[in-house]
Amino acid sequence: MDEVFKALADAGRRRLLDSLNARNGQSLRELCSELDLARQSVSKHLAQLEAASLVTTVRRGREKLHYLNAEPINAIAERWISRYDRERVHALADLKHALENTAMDSTAFVYTTYIKTTPEKLWQALTDPAFTRRYWGVQFATDWKTGSAMTWEEHGAQTADPEQVVLESEPYRRLSYTWHTFTREWAESAGVDDETLAKVAAEPRSKVTFDIEPLGETVKLTVVHDGFQPGSIVREMIQHGWPALVSGLKTLLETGDELPDPQSARRSGD
Repeated sequence: MDEVFKALADAGRRRLLDSLNARNGQSLRELCSELDLARQSVSKHLAQLEAASLVTTVRRGREKLHYLNAEPINAIAERWISRYDRERVHALADLKHALENTAMDSTAFVYTTYIKTTPEKLWQALTDPAFTRRYWGVQFATDWKTGSAMTWEEHGAQTADPEQVVLESEPYRRLSYTWHTFTREWAESAGVDDETLAKVAAEPRSKVTFDIEPLGETVKLTVVHDGFQPGSIVREMIQHGWPALVSGLKTLLETGDELPDPQSARRSGD
């Protein structure tokens, strides 16, 4: 955790986090303009924030976009602060909340974590129903080839749709697919009311992408869920679900144990 606290100790780096919290997914050029700082200075600060995993990046064409990453704050809260008096760490709790709730005008959700596993095992955990059931409560019927249809099964309800497909499939490196269709059967199994169902069903279909990067004895996993319209209800729902799901995935791969009630975490991710 030393890297996280060192990164947060500098006022310039905190300004960068504030800027990304106000408008997530900025390029280096945009951050320099926003903060009126020299490119070299911003690059140096961003490198330290990336090293601490407080910022993660995603390539979009020729540009590299920067996003807040909540994983280090989650790790502090779950693995260390819980041993002490929580009343004395409200400031960190507020920061965790800020990092998990990005600005309304930036719709992509980006989350990065590091898992002590191999790309092969991580790929299996993302695609094999025997794994996905354990930390997500969901299983997929598909051959995981680009363009193939996907059937989602959760709480005994199956969801299929012509637009529910695999978008990219590069084993052990990258996986992308469209998000599931919001049907009445899904709503009944997930406990979603008719009004909410009508709203989420009317939204454009989003997609999720998993980028897998081996780093020594660990694997860097970046989850990008995008394709939302401003003010999306689905965006609000998934931003709380993904940290819980990824935490469950990480725990399962590193320890073989499951977090309590994976289906509750899955409901938050719908």
